[in-house]
Amino acid sequence: MNLFIYDQTFEGLLTAIFDAFEMKINPDRMVSTKSFQDDLFATKYEVITDTDKFDKLWNIIKDKSSEQNCQRIFKAYLSELPGIEMMIYNYVKLIVETDDNIELDFSQDAVLKINNIQKKLGRESHRVIMFARFQKTVDNIFYASFDPKYNVIPLTVNHFKRRFIDQKWIVFDTRRKYGFYYDLQQVREITIGKNKINFETGKVDQDILHVSEKLFQKLWKNYYDSINIKERKNLKVHMQFLPKRFWKYLPEKDYQNNFSKRAIIK
Repeated sequence: MNLFIYDQTFEGLLTAIFDAFEMKINPDRMVSTKSFQDDLFATKYEVITDTDKFDKLWNIIKDKSSEQNCQRIFKAYLSELPGIEMMIYNYVKLIVETDDNIELDFSQDAVLKINNIQKKLGRESHRVIMFARFQKTVDNIFYASFDPKYNVIPLTVNHFKRRFIDQKWIVFDTRRKYGFYYDLQQVREITIGKNKINFETGKVDQDILHVSEKLFQKLWKNYYDSINIKERKNLKVHMQFLPKRFWKYLPEKDYQNNFSKRAIIK
């Protein structure tokens, strides 16, 4: 069994695929260093990320398909689904070995799989954008937590930068423990300790919360309650449009969550 091991980065994965093509080896598995488990019976190839190889393969994909197709592949990589590396390998191999553009040839299993996965990533990133609830801190930074099903935070950064170009903000993935910080000039990847942020609720500690933020959250809850028609409540439809995994980060859901917990305890 041929096993290719890369460094968890997208550039590393495409370097691994490039190496497999160059050495004319058909990999049986491609895994990141994070998920790698030793296999005594495998022939292992440890890949060193090479930006030149990445650029060369990336340009081939772009030339033989489109820029949009490159983004499909990147979105599929961010899904973190088991076996996604081999799905991407099979898809890229099909692109490289086929004369015509195959990105919309849904008779091909590899094309269908990648398109279905990237659609899921698109929907999840859209939900993150829709359900963003920023909290203003004492140093005028707006902070928002998320716990997305897929690793979609990188897909939302350009939206937040365009939308809040005149404000400092942080968007943070509490599941993967990383986020992005915009300082009015550039966006950079960051990590945050638990000392001032509750990763379970996504809430900023009260001592660093801006005084106006506390008032705003109270007003927002009152507004939400005032427009909520209890007689027309349809929880099934509600959860279709607003998945429950996002509730814990929404100020308007605090009361309902606490009420539900009290009801269960009683």
